[in-house]
Amino acid sequence: MLSTERDLKRGGERFPIPSQGEVEGRLLMFEVVAVTCLQELIAKTDSHLVSRLRRKLIRNLKERCAPLKLCTEDEKAAKEFALQLLSAALEEAEDEKRAASQDPQ
Repeated sequence: MLSTERDLKRGGERFPIPSQGEVEGRLLMFEVVAVTCLQELIAKTDSHLVSRLRRKLIRNLKERCAPLKLCTEDEKAAKEFALQLLSAALEEAEDEKRAASQDPQ
C-alpha cells in the first residue's frame, strides 16, 4: 500500500496516499483471511473456544487501541466490528458444519 518506491514513478502511481480502492481491497483481504481462519478453527475445536476468543479479542483490541489514543466512539466501533466479524465467522462455520453433516459424501 504505502511505498517509498512510488516517489520514483511517473504519473498517478507516484502519489504516496493510497486510493480508497486500495484501502478497501486491503480491508476486504484482511476480513476474508480472518473469517476463513476463524471458520476453520471454530469448526474443529471445542465450544469453550468461542468465549475465550471473545475475551482475548476484546483484551487485544484494548491493548492495541490504547497507544493510538482513539476516541471512545472509535474504540467502541472497532470492538463492535471485531465482534461482528467473529459472529459472522461463527455463523458461517455452523452453516458449513450443518451442510457437511447433511451431505452424505
